[in-house]
Amino acid sequence: MYMQTTSNGKPTPARKAATPRQASRSRRPIDAMLHAATFKALGDKTRVSLLACAAKCGRACSVSELAACCSVDLSVVSRHLRTLERAGLMQSRRRGQKILYSVRYADVAGLLRRLADELDACAAACPAGCSGKSCGVDTKECGCG
Repeated sequence: MYMQTTSNGKPTPARKAATPRQASRSRRPIDAMLHAATFKALGDKTRVSLLACAAKCGRACSVSELAACCSVDLSVVSRHLRTLERAGLMQSRRRGQKILYSVRYADVAGLLRRLADELDACAAACPAGCSGKSCGVDTKECGCG
């Protein structure tokens, strides 16, 4: 059950699966966007703090510069930054003996934007427009109750 797109590139809602089992068998773009590594990387407050600090800085920063954003050891900061890099949220480059980390702005923003669009499309498939809240419509029709 794939979604069609409108002329402006936004996904149009497809018929919603009647049961969670049917939904698990259907493949839609949202399935490819929900990487556990991305959410695991964002699931730690120190990593979120490091990502936010690097984003606000707006340039590539060394591990020691980013370590000033949080109160953990330098080696721990380095491990957190590698986790963010493996998740595709940051990138690194070596300059002499230093490793500089920077946010992959376009990739992060694009992922979150596409994910938001897909979630909107999933919510729009609910006939009552309930956006995932219990709407009183028979769950066989809606699937959100």
